[in-house]
Amino acid sequence: MRIFVTGGTGFVGSWLVDSLLADGHDVWVMTRSTAGHEAFFNRPRLHRVCADLLDVDAIKAGVAACRPDVIYHLAGQPYPFRSWDDPQGTLAVNAGGTASVLQAAVAVGRPRVVVVTSADMYGKVRAEQLPLTERSKPKPRHPYGISKVAAGELVRIYADRYDLPVVEARPFNHIGPRQRLGFVVTDFASQIVSIRLGLAKPHMMVGNLSAERDFTDVRDVVRAYRLLAEKGKPGNAYLVCSSQPVSIQTILNILLEINGIDPRVEYDPARMRPSDVPILYGSFAKLREQCGWQPDIHLRDTLRDVTAEWEARLSANL
Repeated sequence: MRIFVTGGTGFVGSWLVDSLLADGHDVWVMTRSTAGHEAFFNRPRLHRVCADLLDVDAIKAGVAACRPDVIYHLAGQPYPFRSWDDPQGTLAVNAGGTASVLQAAVAVGRPRVVVVTSADMYGKVRAEQLPLTERSKPKPRHPYGISKVAAGELVRIYADRYDLPVVEARPFNHIGPRQRLGFVVTDFASQIVSIRLGLAKPHMMVGNLSAERDFTDVRDVVRAYRLLAEKGKPGNAYLVCSSQPVSIQTILNILLEINGIDPRVEYDPARMRPSDVPILYGSFAKLREQCGWQPDIHLRDTLRDVTAEWEARLSANL
């Protein structure tokens, strides 16, 4: 098949592209410029399309060159906390960019489309409202959350108005190798491995360790997206999650155990985010029932893989 991917050089996107290429598909990946990621694109059956998410004509041209069977839309502004610094840009890229991709899909053959939003749209929820489902009402607490609600609503109305076979994937926290710094698992893993290798003092400053989140391995997430492209019902949203809340303290403890170290851990009030939600997890029942998906990779195995990646990175500098 011919596949068009936005955000294909990012964390989840790179794993998705690898999976598609491994299965023999031809893949077109959209980037904003011709520069960068040379090694990434130096592979058979992988093509680059240069376009901005807000340039609908350029996206239409790229989609027309690909003539895809499937579009995966992963690109956007991915940081909730940064959306307060640029709410207009976040809304434009995440909501307007989704509209651009859907317009291109309507104009060029109406391929199947998977639009990735986020469980961050739910905001703060009470314990009795958990686990969240596709029927739970979003109550976003930042411009990022609003932008993802809007993107999800675009999925619904484009499926209805244009009979476009588009679905919404609504992931919770996803983790694994290749994730950049700025996320809890990579931040912890990089510090802990640095300490174990003698590159840093045995001292960690941490924020809220009591928060509980729903973590899924990125490779399981990619498998969910591909199943949604194949079996998802147009206009529908699907939660991609583990259905298991895990505290940040547990993540830290497992990483320390894997690395065999016991540094001094201190609480830093400056690392607390004012919008922290105490507990958030969802149900993947709909995705399992309609697409046959469930997570396969155990949390400890994911954390071992992240540790191995950071050991390779940091050891190269010794």
